[in-house]
Amino acid sequence: MPIKNHDSTGNDARFRAASDQSLLVSFGQQISLESHQSVLKLLRLLQSELVDGIRNLHPAYCSLLIKFDPLKLDHDQLQSILLPCLARLGETPLPAPQQVEIPVCYGGEFGPDLNDVAAMHGITATQVIELHSSPIYLVYFLGFAPGFAYLGGLPEVLASPRLETPRAKVPQGSVGIGGNQTGVYPFPTPGGWRLIGRTPLALFRRSQTQMNLLQIGDHVRFRAVSSEEYAEFSRR
Repeated sequence: MPIKNHDSTGNDARFRAASDQSLLVSFGQQISLESHQSVLKLLRLLQSELVDGIRNLHPAYCSLLIKFDPLKLDHDQLQSILLPCLARLGETPLPAPQQVEIPVCYGGEFGPDLNDVAAMHGITATQVIELHSSPIYLVYFLGFAPGFAYLGGLPEVLASPRLETPRAKVPQGSVGIGGNQTGVYPFPTPGGWRLIGRTPLALFRRSQTQMNLLQIGDHVRFRAVSSEEYAEFSRR
């Protein structure tokens, strides 16, 4: 049975045991900036004030999954620890978001589904590019693969269903649309999102201290570049 807690931000935080050693803290069911900020604030608090027994933190659109050591904590003890944190969310500041620009070469061999997306919505490929590169996207969380960021802010007109048959291998750096989401594949992996372009930037940098280029809470903007500019970026 979920336990409800009304925090000082106005969000209804709910606790639910996700397993014998994990607890899910949810802030509603709707994807929203308010829910995202509550998730991010709780994440930052738990990262800065380490709790003995908490093993991992896994943020999502509206929730934070907390994995713990069952030899040190149980669900009730963890909930008791979290309640004061939730009460402080309203006064917890968030740092200014990192602004990240991602160059993208749209269409052609880099975006084999661009024309299909345009036809699906009755617009031109140029309009798809303009619409996709206009918003400032928000990184809600990372998942699926290291460095893969789920971005919010895709214009509704570009929302497109996933491919009926996923590709066996999507090239690294591919920019795709899946439903009302957009994102960049950091590795060559199978995938069913509609590919509209590709970036030469590495989203996952194994040799760097901060391996993921994008972090939860970052603001992202795509910038259309030519194939020549793409090649120049790739040589850097």
